[in-house]
Amino acid sequence: MPDISLTVVLLLCLAALAAGWIDAVVGGGGLLLLPVLLLGLPTGTAAASALGTNKAVAIVGTSGAAVTYARRAPVDVRLAVRIGLAALAGSCAGALCAAGMSTDVLKPVIMVVLLAVGAFVILRPAFGTAPAPGPATRRQILAAIGLAGLGIGFYDGFIGPGTGTFLVLALTAVLHLDLVTASATAKIVNCCTNAGALAAFAWQGAVLWQLAAVMAVFNLAGGMLGARTALKKGSGFVRVVLLSVVFALVANLAYQQWVA
Repeated sequence: MPDISLTVVLLLCLAALAAGWIDAVVGGGGLLLLPVLLLGLPTGTAAASALGTNKAVAIVGTSGAAVTYARRAPVDVRLAVRIGLAALAGSCAGALCAAGMSTDVLKPVIMVVLLAVGAFVILRPAFGTAPAPGPATRRQILAAIGLAGLGIGFYDGFIGPGTGTFLVLALTAVLHLDLVTASATAKIVNCCTNAGALAAFAWQGAVLWQLAAVMAVFNLAGGMLGARTALKKGSGFVRVVLLSVVFALVANLAYQQWVA
């Protein structure tokens, strides 16, 4: 592990705690955790090490949140795993494509999509507040596997930021889930995409395991607390956090595209 001061490690752990909470409620914890890691690690540390360490931390918090949700929310675990396996394949394909393509072309498109999503959620207050009318149909399941699985999984491997948020939105729209159940399902799917990415980074030796282990404890606590908060506060609370994360993601992508 690089030489990092105790103060920086403490700040990284607090960021992991906050990121775990945000990610459990509505996704998007990486928007906080990854930039903090990039700033906190010593100059000269490979970017891949920050990415790999981020995935090693995130998968622990996501798994803890998924277990908490599965115990307390009406989650169709079997369906979530099917979507997750498709997302795993999609993320692997996205990672392979990312090696030879620039993501700069897609960032403005993603920003426009996110702004449209934000406007939609604001103008449709009932979005994600009602429970599903019944079991998902075959067409809905195939659409969820294609969009939330392969499509967003590919995005996670290709670009990455906001994957959890996109999953929540897609699952709410396609399967007509309430936002809490969509967040719960998204956590299981996200475990699969994180596992695929982590395996790739670990194979390349791009994970700072000692630092990740310490941060993961805090991320796990944040993830479990966030899941309990979402279950207690309900869809209205998740909606507010969702909008906050969507516009934070737009600002982050705009900064990367035109400022950084």
